[in-house]
Amino acid sequence: MQLRQLFDNATGTYSYLLWDSDTAEAVIIDPVIEQFGRDSRLIEELSLNLLDSLETHIHADHVTGGGLLRERFGCRIGVHKNSRAECADLWLDEGDQVCFGGHRLNVIHTPGHTNTDICYLADGAVFTGDTLLIRGSGRTDFQSGDPGTAYDSITQRLFTLADETMVYPGHDYQGFTVSFIGEEKRLNPRLSGKSRKDYIHIMDAMALPAPKRIDIALPGNMGCGL
Repeated sequence: MQLRQLFDNATGTYSYLLWDSDTAEAVIIDPVIEQFGRDSRLIEELSLNLLDSLETHIHADHVTGGGLLRERFGCRIGVHKNSRAECADLWLDEGDQVCFGGHRLNVIHTPGHTNTDICYLADGAVFTGDTLLIRGSGRTDFQSGDPGTAYDSITQRLFTLADETMVYPGHDYQGFTVSFIGEEKRLNPRLSGKSRKDYIHIMDAMALPAPKRIDIALPGNMGCGL
């Protein structure tokens, strides 16, 4: 599996372009609408056949580029079924697989940040969206969030993966690009040695401001960015 990690500086969002080197079949995870030009040029430069544009959840901080990518390349748009996004082509759930070439992404439902959160596991790597960040985790104070559910998703679903599984998050604000499951189990300050009750207390005490783009992002993403 070939992988290109892409970054949107304005929102701290990572997008991931994955492809099979033999067939040139590709998928993209969490594209950002402002980066449509960059992403589409890269896909064309690499002569890739984009099959799917996949979301890890309904985002509140940026609008997806999935709709524009579908218009350009004819790809499908995938999002968790809880989103009820009528614009999507794939309503994904736990245990589903998304295939490209000889590779497959296994869908893991990880609610807690929102009830639409899913992670994608493939070839020793997991793309965690906002569920698990490097030395952090997604906020749980709005948009169907629940800290206890988030703790269960991380500890019972993600932390049961092999320690050497690479963690590719949906965001980073400190300049980190990748981590490992074992590393986050040992070093993530919200989770290492913390009980479910501890985690709920940590998340409830954060008192964060609302995302700056939430009024645009939520309805935009329910329409796949179009």
